Amino acid sequence: MRETSIARNYAEALLALARKAKDTAGWGTAVSVLGDAVERNAVLRNFLEAPQISASQKHEVLGKALGATTTRTFMLFVQKLVTNRRQMLLPAIAVEYHNLLDEAEGRVHARVTVSREFDKATTDAMAAALGKALKKIVVPHVTVDSRILGGVVVRVGDTVMDGSVKRRLGKLREKMLGAR
Repeated sequence: MRETSIARNYAEALLALARKAKDTAGWGTAVSVLGDAVERNAVLRNFLEAPQISASQKHEVLGKALGATTTRTFMLFVQKLVTNRRQMLLPAIAVEYHNLLDEAEGRVHARVTVSREFDKATTDAMAAALGKALKKIVVPHVTVDSRILGGVVVRVGDTVMDGSVKRRLGKLREKMLGAR
């Protein structure tokens, strides 16, 4: 829990810098790419974790690696993380940055489960209907699960809207068994 709140604090600072630079999307991409690299690349992770490598050596290597692909301000942010020994929080900072950006832009992510694949027009119509109901911009993440038989199950945060045929049949079964 403590690491999440620390990551959120750094993400708030990063978002403020990105807004000042008027490039929240670009900075989001940069922090995501770097966070993914820390998470997936064992060599980079071991380099950043190694206590025998000084912060100045890490600054130098990161400066060479990121210098041509990012802004100086972003590079200074990453160097500050290294100085404060928080570089291993980069993946969590990336997640928190995108959460903050979504919140600020009135966007929510919905996990949508359907029984069969939808075409783009149907997915867009569903996202629009959900957006109207939630009064936010909805980004649908659609998965197919034939076990729900039909209908749709939508999860937004902790809220579940279950319109599946499987649930409806279960409720009908309960009614029929309760009527005996």
